[in-house]
Amino acid sequence: MLGALRLIAYVGWTLLLAPVQALVMALKLPMRFVIPHFYHAVCARIVGIDIVVRGEPAEPGPVLVVSNHSSYLDITVLGSLIRGSFVAKSEVAGWPGFGFLAKLQQTVFIERKARSTAARQRDDLKARLEGGDTLILFPEGTSSDGNRTLPFKTALFAVAGTRIDGRPVTVQPVSVTATRLDGLPMGFAFRPFYAWYGDMDLAPHLWQAFCAGWIEVVVDFHEPVTLDAFSSRKALAEHCQRAVAHGVERAVRGRDNPLPPRERVEPKAPGEGPSAEGALILDGTPTLTLPPGSRRISDPPDADSAGSASA
Repeated sequence: MLGALRLIAYVGWTLLLAPVQALVMALKLPMRFVIPHFYHAVCARIVGIDIVVRGEPAEPGPVLVVSNHSSYLDITVLGSLIRGSFVAKSEVAGWPGFGFLAKLQQTVFIERKARSTAARQRDDLKARLEGGDTLILFPEGTSSDGNRTLPFKTALFAVAGTRIDGRPVTVQPVSVTATRLDGLPMGFAFRPFYAWYGDMDLAPHLWQAFCAGWIEVVVDFHEPVTLDAFSSRKALAEHCQRAVAHGVERAVRGRDNPLPPRERVEPKAPGEGPSAEGALILDGTPTLTLPPGSRRISDPPDADSAGSASA
């Protein structure tokens, strides 16, 4: 019954907003980034995802967000928190239903195994960043089981070298981890209720996700960095992978332990040259508008969240 109600609500909400987004995109209105953000925020509530936020996102674009990836539900989670577009493999464009939604999200499709088109794909990403967009990249190249973070592929980190008005593009590592199911720790056994990987079929897993109770997902925004602070794109990718992996491990274990000092990003004075140890941090204190029902890690659960957690 719960799965059927959620499915009906999800399909109805999608059919309601999809034509609006298509029209807004055709007219190239600024709201083309706002509507998907609002759409995903409501979808998170429909599907039963309780988002817990740590840290602060970088100021609005141009920003390259790099995150671990364990499920198609990561799209809903990150889309509800970030006004941006995703970078996805070209096969996604042909998926029934989801391919159309990805295009409405203004997703950048890339062919990961085609070296002949690598330069053109980097140029496409660079053009979007130069236009002030925020791009969300999953550099693992595939989805994991959610209990660990796979090594990052470094090729697309080359776009981090893009300079706009003399300033480098901001890169922000983000960890996304499913931690609880109906208030109980997921553990290795139940994390596949969220994670979609390997040879799992999409339709049965999607139905299982709709039928599950409330899933708590912890999103950890790590300190923004720039390529200028590292000796190479590989060093930047390794730093981001360590930060993301540490956030996933911390959430999986349920321990609020800080990043070890040797891996913590320290601020550098403006004008300093590249360094493998430090990174520039954005000035100011950006704010984050949370989707309905989500909360920061320091906030106590509200009545609704407490009720779902104890269900």
